[in-house]
Amino acid sequence: MSRTPLMAGNWKMNMDHLEAIHLVQGLHTELSDSNFDYGKTEVVVLAPFTDLRSVQTVVEGDEMHIGYGAQDISTHENGAYTGEISAQMLSKLGCSYVVVGHSERREYHNESDALVGEKARVALANQIKPIICCGEGLDIRKAGNQVSHVLSQIDGALEGMSAEDVRTSVIAYEPIWAIGTGEVATPDDAQEVCGAIRKRLAELYDEETAQATRILYGGSVKSGNVADIMAKPDVDGALVGGASLKADEFAKIARFDA
Repeated sequence: MSRTPLMAGNWKMNMDHLEAIHLVQGLHTELSDSNFDYGKTEVVVLAPFTDLRSVQTVVEGDEMHIGYGAQDISTHENGAYTGEISAQMLSKLGCSYVVVGHSERREYHNESDALVGEKARVALANQIKPIICCGEGLDIRKAGNQVSHVLSQIDGALEGMSAEDVRTSVIAYEPIWAIGTGEVATPDDAQEVCGAIRKRLAELYDEETAQATRILYGGSVKSGNVADIMAKPDVDGALVGGASLKADEFAKIARFDA
């Protein structure tokens, strides 16, 4: 089954709304100048909440084919939840994706697998595709327990989700020790865990669901290493951090097979 590669740029807490406009315009120009085929590879930016309206305006106004989404979502529909952003708010802004369970949310905000799963289900109920993150720390990697750890996260996050829900979602494997450190898992490291995730999806659901679900790798992805990572059979794209803050570099990553 053919899976359309997805290159998603997670800006994290970077870019004010004016910088966001400039970055998206620059990315669009870089890709347009190289006759990029958006039907072959999907390109998405994941912006801070304060940038989303500006990104929506420039994407829609200039009829860009760049997708966009948010970095978190509330489990609550509305009400007295100061600082929270609901799925309906994101939907009204045209968000097509949202990151749930990023390692930084898990670490700094104590998000559990169950909460990650709840956020994913709320997103799906509002026609937003969740990018469900998983990954291990350095201690777990050194102990050789990365596969069992990640599969435990997957089991917890996907509990209660239907096969259709999973096929609509995206899973992103990010070894925590490789995020923002300059260290990167080897292509074989990425394949080991991404392949194990796909096998678990077949066990939890069926082979069709496993083959239809996109699994990304994230962690110090750059234009210089993305092609080797993407050559692996169970890696369907990348969740890109720092390199997505530079239009030319992110465009090179999106053109990984050029």
